[in-house]
Order: sequence, then structure tokens, then C-alpha cells
Amino acid sequence: MATVRVEREHGVLNITLACPDRRNAFNADVIRELHEALDQVGDARAVRLAGEGPSFSAGADVDWMRASVDLSRDENIADAERLRAMLTALDACPAPTIACVQGHAMGGGVGLIACCDIGISDPDTRFAFSESKLGLIPSTISPFVIDKIGVSAARRFFTTGERFTAETALMIGLIHEINPDLDGGAQRVIDEILSGGPQAVRRAKELVRLRPAGRATAELIADVRAGAEAQEGLRAFLEKRSASWMDDTYQT
Repeated sequence: MATVRVEREHGVLNITLACPDRRNAFNADVIRELHEALDQVGDARAVRLAGEGPSFSAGADVDWMRASVDLSRDENIADAERLRAMLTALDACPAPTIACVQGHAMGGGVGLIACCDIGISDPDTRFAFSESKLGLIPSTISPFVIDKIGVSAARRFFTTGERFTAETALMIGLIHEINPDLDGGAQRVIDEILSGGPQAVRRAKELVRLRPAGRATAELIADVRAGAEAQEGLRAFLEKRSASWMDDTYQT
């Protein structure tokens, strides 16, 4: 891949936007390669998404935006659909996803963060839904963003296009932690994820996405409790030992 770097280490899939000279701005290649990278999740127990260089992602690439001026309506729809498909794949990733954010996160870059389960930001990061400054709207990312930050925050920041701080991003729920040591903060979160049962962690994420109610919740816990992983976890707790998945050789 030319614009995205993918590495797998100790059960973690690391996906890095690798166009620091363009502040990891979006174009057709970045969108396609990000989507391809997400196809490689497999049995990874966590996914870390980062941006190389001084910025996480500055939104849309200038040349890509320039080319869009001459697109027909149908071509614009197809272009937006490719972005939507990639964001959907990130949002629906079966493994927990952690966004490590620094520098600037603008437009579609904020959309990436919204699609991740956990966001960790450097204290000096600046965020913005800057589309309105260009006469555009954050349409494709909006379902994911509104689900993350809520209608009230979206009403303000979508319409003003203003830049906001990491503290504000934390307050509205876009990120979960401010940490000057992004790698250390992400590793701490990953260690917590790896301490849980691999299938339980995935099903816990699915639980949040599907939001079952009533009897379905009772049936779900009954099915999980009867499984081999839960049996192992309960035995390990009662026997005061580490569960088998704490071993690096554990396979899902």
C-alpha cells in the first residue's frame, strides 16, 4: 500500500495513515487502502488507528477536492459511497478500535475518530468539522459523528465549522482520554482489552451496537455463559489463576 501502513504485532493490527507530507489528508487512494486494511482484521484482538507525522488527518486532500469540482452528480454519489463504505467497515469492525490523535483532525479525519470505539488525543490537538468553510457539509460522516457526540454538539460544530480543543472533544464524547504519551496511553488500553476473553470483548462491542432489550438480553448472557471461553474465565477466577487467553499463544 502506498498511503496506509499495516502491521500486526501480538494480536494487535496497527493501521497508520502514512502521508505525513499531506497531513494524511483523504483522497481516493487513502479511502481504498484504509478499506483494504480493515479487511485484514481477521482474529486481531484490537486495532490501533494512527496518523504518521505531525497530524492525524487534515480531512480532504486539496487535489482530490479540486478534481471533484468537475464530477457529475452520479460521480459525486459514487465518490461519497466509497467513503461511506470505508467508514462503515471501520464502525462495524468486530475488534475494538483505538484512534490515536495528534496535531489536527479535520472533516473526514474526525469521522474516522467517531467510527472508533476509543479515542486518545494529544493535549494540543485541534479538531473541526470544517466543511462549511468550503461551502460543503459533513454529510457522509454525519451518522457516525452524531451517534458519537449527540445532536446538541453536532448542531453547534457542524454549523460553525469552528476549531475546538482536545478538552472540548473530551467533553462532547468524541475522545475518551487526553494523554501527551499517545503510544503509552494506547498500550494501556490495549493491555486492558487483551486481559478480557477475545470472544467476550467482541461480543461486548456487538452488544453496544445492537442494543438488545428484554428477554433477548437474558438469552444472550445464557448463550455466552455456556460457552467454553466463559467457562474458562469463571474457572480461572475461582482457581485464582490467569485465564488461558493471557498467554500470547492463545488462539481464538
